[in-house]
Amino acid sequence: MHNLLKHNKKIFGTIILSLIMVFSGSLANAELSVEDIIKSRKALFSKNYSTAKRVQSFSSNGDFDEAIELMKEMNENYITLLDLFPENSKEGFKTEALPIIWEEKDAFNALMQKSADNMIKLTSIIEDADDIRGTLGKLMWANCKACHSKYRKPH
Repeated sequence: MHNLLKHNKKIFGTIILSLIMVFSGSLANAELSVEDIIKSRKALFSKNYSTAKRVQSFSSNGDFDEAIELMKEMNENYITLLDLFPENSKEGFKTEALPIIWEEKDAFNALMQKSADNMIKLTSIIEDADDIRGTLGKLMWANCKACHSKYRKPH
């Protein structure tokens, strides 16, 4: 449990750093280290994964207000991620990003934007979905899978 708490503190700190960077201007103009950029994006992806699991749980239990707030948070995280893949962050610091991200930057950015847009779409349809699990699979988990299968090193 102690390690989980330390891990969550580290992720929270990195997310706060990422949000500060977004609000203070573009990363291209910020004087951030490559390490900070890579750690920020890893933390946001990790945060989105844990948040997606909570969205699934809340939605399955009919707690739509809680799920919708988390969907909005994920939307913002995906938008933030658009700026966390500058050219100088291709390697190092245990990045799991594949070079294809920079080779197909427009396609990668389109996937991040689609993921963000789908989270907003989910907020308006989740309560009325006949198949909650299927709807989440199509609009949330499918984007995770698409990104992992093409843009992330296999585990």
